[in-house]
Amino acid sequence: MADIKRVTFYIDGFNFYFGLKRSKKNDPEWKKFYWIDIVKLFNSFLGENQVLEKVIYFTAAPLSPKKNSRQSAFLNANKLINGDKFEIVRGKYMEKHFPCPYCNADITRPEEKKTDVNISIRMIDDCVMNNTDIAALVSADSDLVPPMELIQKRFPNVGIKVYFPPSNYSNDLKDNIIHHRSKPVLLIKNKRRFQNAIMPDTVSMNGKTYTIPAKWKV
Repeated sequence: MADIKRVTFYIDGFNFYFGLKRSKKNDPEWKKFYWIDIVKLFNSFLGENQVLEKVIYFTAAPLSPKKNSRQSAFLNANKLINGDKFEIVRGKYMEKHFPCPYCNADITRPEEKKTDVNISIRMIDDCVMNNTDIAALVSADSDLVPPMELIQKRFPNVGIKVYFPPSNYSNDLKDNIIHHRSKPVLLIKNKRRFQNAIMPDTVSMNGKTYTIPAKWKV
């Protein structure tokens, strides 16, 4: 009997969410997938003799109270449904200042910080602590190539998979994974898996209830 491989998914939440938003511009049905059971979605990608160890979602609380409320509903619903199989690791948003190219006025824009570092540290730590057999990265951020290269060099027995969020792509990540005899998974081509993982509009368990944000309803 073949050994069972533990698979851990490391999700770049910013990259994933905005990939969904871009996909929605071409196909409005992708809006339905804002409210999704993230563990159920990625569990559907497991192969024979593989078991889901955990889905780790790396994100930051938006500065806008309304956006923060919508994100919290999504994260809390997933935590309620999936318990210890779903973990949230938070970075932070900071206001970045830059001059307007037309009038030179000061413009501020929120920028997410720490996520790529948090993903890198956690992937490497899980390898060091023997917490996983396959590290599945869900991102198209080329800044994550160095930790992948380190894992491939220092932990050759740990497999690495790459899943590109809908409408996102990285040639650097693709080149790395192909060099190691694998190929990236394009989530944009797996719409049926998303459809099968949509959560009910209202999620209730153990006296707690979370509801899909009104703005996300189709």
